[in-house]
Amino acid sequence: MCCFLVPLTEAVATSAYRKINKESLEKSESALKRHVPALEKMLWGGSLMLMVDHAINGELSLNFPFFTALSVEGGFQIMLREMLTVGVPMALVLTAAWAIYALLKERKTSPTAQLNNNL
Repeated sequence: MCCFLVPLTEAVATSAYRKINKESLEKSESALKRHVPALEKMLWGGSLMLMVDHAINGELSLNFPFFTALSVEGGFQIMLREMLTVGVPMALVLTAAWAIYALLKERKTSPTAQLNNNL
């Protein structure tokens, strides 16, 4: 129903963070900070795909209240439970996958790794 709201919120926060700290991210020595744009793309893309999936399955509509769960009594509690049980773990797993990606990519492109590959 609305599990995509959690990674979407993280995507908005990541975009704001990247725009505010653009110069410091480019000059940063931290592998994770340099790969923030990759996290941003992963979050926006995943959220968009989930929105399309929910729209196709009829869980989203263009008319108010937009989420079909809100049209029934107690729907807000259902949405909140889904965000906590599905959306939060999904966002955490995606962020962990990004962190692993960023660290592995940094390890592969580090000068020490290139020196070892040449030997």
